[in-house]
Amino acid sequence: MRVSACLSACALASSLLLSGCGGGGGAQAGAVAGTQSLETPPTAASTPAVTAAALPASDAVAGVSTQLVAGDADSGSSAAAVCTAGNFGSFQRPFSPDSPWNSRPVNPVLGTAVIPASTYYPSVAGGAWSTAAFEASPEDAPMIVTGTNAQGVWDPDSEVYRPTITIPHWPAETQPATGSDGHAEIIDTAAGVIHSFWGLKQVNGAWVTNQYAWTPLAGRGMGDPSHYYQGARAAGVSTIGGLIRIHEANDGAAMYKHALAMSLDFTGLSASPTYQFPATSADSNAATTNSGQIPMGARMMLPATFNAQALATPELRKIAETLKAYGAYVVDRNTGTPFVIYVEIGADFKLHKNGWSNATAADLDTIRAALRPMQSASSWLDGNNAPSTTVTATALNLLSMRGAWWRTKGTVSGEFDTWRQALVFPATSTLIEQANATGRAMNPVSWALPAAGESYRLSLAATGGATFRMTVADKVTGVMVYDSGYLADGDVVNFTWPAGTSFKVTTWGRSGTANVESTLRPTLVKTGVTAASVCAS
Repeated sequence: MRVSACLSACALASSLLLSGCGGGGGAQAGAVAGTQSLETPPTAASTPAVTAAALPASDAVAGVSTQLVAGDADSGSSAAAVCTAGNFGSFQRPFSPDSPWNSRPVNPVLGTAVIPASTYYPSVAGGAWSTAAFEASPEDAPMIVTGTNAQGVWDPDSEVYRPTITIPHWPAETQPATGSDGHAEIIDTAAGVIHSFWGLKQVNGAWVTNQYAWTPLAGRGMGDPSHYYQGARAAGVSTIGGLIRIHEANDGAAMYKHALAMSLDFTGLSASPTYQFPATSADSNAATTNSGQIPMGARMMLPATFNAQALATPELRKIAETLKAYGAYVVDRNTGTPFVIYVEIGADFKLHKNGWSNATAADLDTIRAALRPMQSASSWLDGNNAPSTTVTATALNLLSMRGAWWRTKGTVSGEFDTWRQALVFPATSTLIEQANATGRAMNPVSWALPAAGESYRLSLAATGGATFRMTVADKVTGVMVYDSGYLADGDVVNFTWPAGTSFKVTTWGRSGTANVESTLRPTLVKTGVTAASVCAS
């Protein structure tokens, strides 16, 4: 469980600007920390493939760029062009044009929930509880990052603790935020990856961290049901998402050209639901500690009638114009601050320039009182001002190849590689077969749960002769209600989700036997609805 807690400085009088209380939060959205407990193996003779703690981290990000297209291994180059048009998917403009971060609603309809006042005034700030981005170059040396304790580094996508994580290119200037959340983002533009850390710090000259996650630089910037945790914020997103960056803080523009990132106090956040689309997670104790009306993932906006230019603080006029056009996604929880909007550490942005300003505090509270969650929109425009139907599409991949795997044949095991989003078998001439009956192949993201009667397409991208099978059984009776049979690379099957109330999904993988590495990356998506962006994962 990760819940932000302000340091003792936050006990200062509320007349001070205490934006530092905003930051970090998070949950393992249904995951079990530590070595996972395994259900009864698929066959009585099965043995665990590997223990969670023994899983090695990948040593390279090779193949990530070609894995960005869910369910279509042959369209990587065309997808890359779409996902990066307009200089998106770059260090200064992360994520795709139709990312929820870069898109804006047309004629938004706002709800009635209000962000309540709290201990302190709202804040727009960088500092100890924000983050900074560092651009890696191919010349930067790799860095081995270990865990802050004996368990290792928590990898929420794989849902295991790893002894170490090796980052292929580590910028020498990397410096995490000094608050206990210790956020930092390393952007590897050549590999197309954003490396995201929570609790990063140096100890005796070595780098350690509590948690590591990653997201595609040219992707949606939000999690999907298969790769549900893609950053260090409670909503499962990278801390670069929505950040007011160094290069744009004083660019002279009337607004920021993307949605902003916002945290709320627990009195503003909802206990049920704890999150909504496009968020895929919330703080692990959200259901028992939150007392507000706004779920993680809500897009907070100012109404079109809000007079941004009437604000006394010039910097807040730009913020307010952005909140009218793009809004701010609620992605984290803080302690005691009604809302915090995050500014990159090092940006020339300061609201209270000459000490505390009552006028600025009043402006912030005016914004707080006027913000409302967006309920719907007549249409959407992407970052290039082109109409988009994919911003709110939920036809995203449901299946992951994460463990825990039980080996049923062979003497060595395949392992889940988070960077390739695939089960990877070592070169072998002897068949390896393993199964995952723990249910973690399909994370229970609330807005993506399969429903009886809905149509789905299961497809497979595989290499080296590997094959994949998925079965669905009634969890109460144990009766198998669907069996895909073993699929090879390029195979596609369509089926209707069976009737029932609870299911046990078991995934099976078989290696190739040509004595070369073989991999499996299945995709399960709902059909008959608007397809999600090709930049989905």
